[in-house]
This record gives sequence, C-alpha cells and structure tokens, in this order.
Amino acid sequence: MHNQEIQAAYGYLPKDVLDKMCEKTGMFPTQVMGVATFYSQFRLEPTGEHVIKICFGTACHVNGAEKVADALADELKVEFGGTTKDGKFTLETVACLGCCSLAPVIMIDEEAYGRLTPDSARKIIRDYYETGRA
Repeated sequence: MHNQEIQAAYGYLPKDVLDKMCEKTGMFPTQVMGVATFYSQFRLEPTGEHVIKICFGTACHVNGAEKVADALADELKVEFGGTTKDGKFTLETVACLGCCSLAPVIMIDEEAYGRLTPDSARKIIRDYYETGRA
C-alpha cells in the first residue's frame, strides 16, 4: 500500500497506518514522512466534510481574495489549513483555481463560487448550514 492508496482509503495519512506500512515495506518513517510533507496533496490530519479552497492567484489577489479569506476564517472560526470544530469545513488557500474570470473565487468541494465579497462568502457558508448541506 502506498501513500496515495492510504489517503484514498482514509482521506488523510494516519500515523499508525504509515507505521504499519513502514514495518511491511522496510521503509524508514523519515522516508515516508519526507514524501508526505513534500507533496501538498497529502494530508496528515483528517479534513472536514467539505473542503473550501480560497484562490490567491494574481486575479483573485488583486480583486480582494484576502478580504474574502479573512471573512471565511472569521465566519468559520478557523485558521487557514484548519478544520472547524464541528468537522464540517476545512479552509485552505491555493495558488490558483483556474477561474480567473470569476475572481475572487473559492471552491467548496468541486463547486466554484465567484465574484465574491466578504459578505457574499459569509452568506455561502450560512446557506450551507441553513440548508443542511453542511
């Protein structure tokens, strides 16, 4: 079993599973952790039910991504890279989502939301909770 298979099965890389993989393969934990921490697609902690990706590409940055990001962090009471206490959302920043014409843009799971303001971003989160999608 490789890191990718473990993450696909668990949604992240649990330490105890990585330790068993090392035992079975003879790899050193430092080798496994080196790969896990180098590549951004690997997670060492579980994520929320929904992952919010905030774009910080040039177009988004210029059009107010930082204010949108700060509003989301405040609304969710979580830091970037963190997961809400209720386990519903993980908040991440990314370099580019490829939706520059929608700047500033976020993605929640696979759905893009664009031309955001701090208030409209907060409303999206509230709608998730109010409609039971969260």
